[in-house]
Parts: sequence; structure tokens; C-alpha cells
Amino acid sequence: MRLFPLFLLLFCNTYLVSAQDLYNINKITEIKITFKEPNWHTMLDSFKRAGTETRLVGDVLINGKKYEKVGIRYKGNSSFKSVSEDGHLKLPFNIKINEVNKKQALPGGYNTLKLSNAFRDPSFVRELLAYEIAAKYMPVPDANFCKVYANNQYLGVYHNVESIDDPFLKRHFGSDNGVLVKCDPDWTVEQVPGCPDSDKSSLMYIGGDSTCYMRFYEMKDKNGWQYFINFTKALNQEPAKIETMLDVDQTLWMLAFNNVLVNLDSYTGLLCHNYYLYRDSLGVYHPLIWDMNMAFGGFRRITEKAELSIEELQKLSLFVHYSDKNPKRPLISKLLENDLYRKIYLAHVQTILNDNFANGLYLKRAQALQKFIDLHIKADAQKLYTYEAFQQNLQQTVPADEVQITGIVEIMQKRTEILINHPLLQKEAPKITTVTHKQNDQLLVVSAKIEATQKAWLFYRYGKSNFTKIEMQAADSINWTASIDYQKNAQYYIVAEGEHAARLSPERAGHEFHKITTPSVTPVKSKPKL
Repeated sequence: MRLFPLFLLLFCNTYLVSAQDLYNINKITEIKITFKEPNWHTMLDSFKRAGTETRLVGDVLINGKKYEKVGIRYKGNSSFKSVSEDGHLKLPFNIKINEVNKKQALPGGYNTLKLSNAFRDPSFVRELLAYEIAAKYMPVPDANFCKVYANNQYLGVYHNVESIDDPFLKRHFGSDNGVLVKCDPDWTVEQVPGCPDSDKSSLMYIGGDSTCYMRFYEMKDKNGWQYFINFTKALNQEPAKIETMLDVDQTLWMLAFNNVLVNLDSYTGLLCHNYYLYRDSLGVYHPLIWDMNMAFGGFRRITEKAELSIEELQKLSLFVHYSDKNPKRPLISKLLENDLYRKIYLAHVQTILNDNFANGLYLKRAQALQKFIDLHIKADAQKLYTYEAFQQNLQQTVPADEVQITGIVEIMQKRTEILINHPLLQKEAPKITTVTHKQNDQLLVVSAKIEATQKAWLFYRYGKSNFTKIEMQAADSINWTASIDYQKNAQYYIVAEGEHAARLSPERAGHEFHKITTPSVTPVKSKPKL
């Protein structure tokens, strides 16, 4: 009778380990693809060039476990086109595990693998390092290195990046019942004739006809278009309503991340792409970053003008698109018009700097990642760039294809110094010294001691819902309180707003937050999630 529970425990532990190994940053996932067709590359290449998502069916061996009849195709825009045109075999893959057998899944419930070829990243660590930093502040895909084979031919080292789909949404939002919008059009696509001009996936409002949006955004739920149009209209024309339709804090984290890391192959840059929007079951949109291979200045354009110089990348304004009220980037220009949002954005910039750059942690992590894969990159005969470029690009600019890719340290060392000394980041922010909460009848009373603040805000939610804010009341110059309905799943954070700056508790709010851990009527000091 005791053997079955023991077997079940061993099975569950093995399953969890396998699920963790798939994206374990400290392990290299091995992926072996077998096609029946000897000319598999020619076929996949022709499918991709034709603009279809046709897949070849083959078998895949992942860390020694076989998955039969999976669907394989090439993916990507520039990472496919430029590499393919140069005659390389190291092309990015999209592998659908349940292409034929709909019940087949990887450990952890994953059903899609996305394998990236480190296009225009000779350092080979930009993507994983950027995701690791972003994960401290917002939902991001898991990612690690992998070695890929096709019909026993070694294609080299890839990045194995979790797909933003149902398993990802369930893990981060508790449900996949919402609508996922992909904001990543082909950069050559043009607007439908007769529709208003739009700058790709910029979230500009371009009228009430969904046809005008379909070349720049993808969604499987045709009923989602009207909600999306209403959202863009509110963002552009009635931004005061946006808190009920958008996770503003998560958006401010994304904008701060893109700016600090000079991640211009994003919403912030010229092409305005590489992100998703997820409209959850409560009707709130959440931005999700994607495709980090050109973070740290790998992409140099914010307009059609000439590429930014290294000095211009280092000095990139914290208020690019906001200072000129750019209507083509409403997610920036409209949100940062709000004084509170702008102060929270700057607080997020400060936190990203302190957590990763002022202390040199980013460099230690980049060096560790390069050391981990050094011998594998050296042995990779299919790599897109030289081993010497791999060694040098962490520190300095190296050529990649027909462009120059800046060194990560070359950009971030000077940029960190510039931002730390930015006049607005030098402004005195309020100081939150203690945060407590207690149950009072049917109410939850949150109290905070805050020095040098003009206002204080309580952001709260129950479970996975969007945060709602209310203004806290001052009993005197340092004691602030607010009351909300008591529920055991209540979560909250505090924003103290000064004249020029804001302070959050926890600092990584609302990705981290204070939790209600006891129904006790006595005050309990909450701790931020570690």
C-alpha cells in the first residue's frame, strides 16, 4: 500500500525536474529533430518565403525523450531573411509539439518551442541577460541555451525561449481565457488602402474599422477587435480612463526597461514591435515584452533618420517620444503626461539601475553566461559570427553582417553613469520606513510611516485582478492610512508621491507586493516577495 504513494511521489518529482530542465538557465537543453524528407531545409525555406505557416511533420528528441509527429517551421523576420539569404543553415525554429496529437505536451504543459539563432548578437548573451533582468519586474518568458540537431546534422547553439501562449498565460495570470494580441508585424507591411496612417503596432487609434488594424496586430479571437479598438481610442483620446483598461504599472516597467537597456528593437524604437498585449478575463490589457536579441543598443534607430551613434545611445533621453509629445507612440506620450505615472516611471528606472547596473551585477551575469557556453560556441561550426566576435562583443563593438553591434559594457557603463546623475533621479524622493496592516471588523487597515511626501496612494487587488488605487489619509506629517474590504487574498503596495519623485513599497511593485498572510487583528508587518 505504501509503494503507490512512493511511486507517485517519484513520478511527480521526475516530472517537475523535467519541466524545470527545459528552460533551466544552468543547463543546456538538447533538441534533435528528425525529418522524413532529406530536403527538409529547402521545403521549410520555401514555406517561409511564401509567407505561409505550413509545417513539416517530424519527430523530436528533447533531453532524451521522444515526441512523435510534431510540426516544425522556420520563424522570425530579419533573423530568418538575412540569415537565409547569406546561405546559413542556422535558422530560427518554431516547433509545435501537439501538431498531430493534440494531447501531446512537454513537461510543464508546454506545447511550443521557439528556438532563436542569436541574430546580430555576437556576444550570444543579450537575450538571456535581458530576460533575466526583466523577470524581476514583469512577466517574461523563461529562456536558456540549447543545442539543436536536424537529421543528425549539428546546427549549433540556440536560445530556447518560452512561447507566450496558454501555459505562459496560466502561470502568470491564472487563466488563458482572455485574448492575446501579437504586436509584431512584418516591418515591410503597408497599411490597407483607404485606412488612416499608422506607425506599425504603435497603438495609434485609426478608426473603428477592424480591417485597418489587421496588418499590424494578430489575434485569434475575432470578437476581440472591438475591445482592442476601444482600448486604442481611450489611450489616444481619453487617457484618464486608461487605468480601467490597462495594467499601467506593468506598462511603466516595460517602458523603463526598454529605455534603461537601450532596447530599441521594441515599442520604443523605429519598428514599434516585439511585444504582446494580453486582455485578461476582467478586460484589462497587460503588455508582454518579446525578442531581446538586440537589447543593449544592438538596434540603433528610433526614427527614419540615421542610426544613433554610440554616444547618442549612451545618452538616450529618458523621455524619448514624451518630450516631443509624439502621437505615434501614445503608450509613452499619453502615460507620461500623467504626473503620478511619470514619477512612478522614474522610480522604476532608479530601481532597474540600482538592482542591475550601479552594482555591476549585469556584467557579472553576462560574464558567467559567456563562460558557461564558451566551449560550445567555440565548437559551433554553424555560428553566425566568429568566436573572436563572441569573446569581444561583451566589451566592444564588433561587425555583424553589414552592421556594427555595440559592446554591452561599452553602452551600459557610460549609460549607467549618465542616468545615475540625471537631474530628476537626483531629486529627493519620499522615504517609506514601515508598512503594516491589520483587520478591523470587515475592513483591512493599511498603515505606513512616510517621510517627506505630499501624497500617498494605496494600490490593492484581490487575487489576480488589476490593482486599484485609492488615496491614503494623513493623520500627521508621517502617518498615513487607508482602509479596504478585508479578504484573505488581498495584495497591495504603496506609492509615496513627492513634488518631483515617488517611492514604492515594495520597490519592485506591482510585480512584487505586500500580502495578507494572517487574519489576526494585530498589526503584521508585510515583507516584499524575494
